Amino acid sequence: MRKPSISNSQQAFYNDYYDDASEWRSIGALAKAENIINLSRGILHKKILEIGAGDGSILKRLSELNFGDEYYAVEISYSAVKAMIKKSISGLVDCKVFDGSTLPFEDKQFDLVILSHVVEHLEFPRQLLYEAGRVAHFVFVEVPLEDTINLPRNYENKIGHINFYSPATIRYLLESCHLQIIKQTVFNMSKESFIFRNGKKGLIDYFIKEAALLAFPFLATRVWTYHSAMICRSPEISTKL
Repeated sequence: MRKPSISNSQQAFYNDYYDDASEWRSIGALAKAENIINLSRGILHKKILEIGAGDGSILKRLSELNFGDEYYAVEISYSAVKAMIKKSISGLVDCKVFDGSTLPFEDKQFDLVILSHVVEHLEFPRQLLYEAGRVAHFVFVEVPLEDTINLPRNYENKIGHINFYSPATIRYLLESCHLQIIKQTVFNMSKESFIFRNGKKGLIDYFIKEAALLAFPFLATRVWTYHSAMICRSPEISTKL
């Protein structure tokens, strides 16, 4: 049976997405890299693959912090691959375009696979999660938690998100793909991200959301969008759909 690949509409959405440099992506990469490092303490991470690596901002930050020795990246966007190459990331062995569902690597070729703010974009999330578990011993996943009371009734594709999660549903998705969750965290966007978006008002919003998450974690994640990150152990024998 032919494996699914990304649709023409999704491909078109990202074709030129990374042609222009983005300060927002660079700011976000600082916190995302920190999350990867914090959750991956104690596991081997010399050889790292990032799926949906965008313009390479996260890998560049990991390289600057000496987290890992060899970096590989796959993307569906040609503009992303070109942007990554321009960054001259130390330790980057290879970055290439792929079909969005099948990884061109051997079983357990990597210590760690990273999918940071990727799963919410995927047309076939289970297929790619199975592939991630096949090619690596550990899998890191981070997603926004957008399944809140404020989620619109009807779907509009403004930023490419086509899947929406709560802390429970993202966990169920990973576990149903035979990924063993070692640790899961729920957290706010970084203070710098709030300030970049809305200045002083953003700083106030940041502290309100921080306080709400600390005092009423379940209620807070039903009202506002937070993020969740998980580090998972993959099965020793790959299991596919």
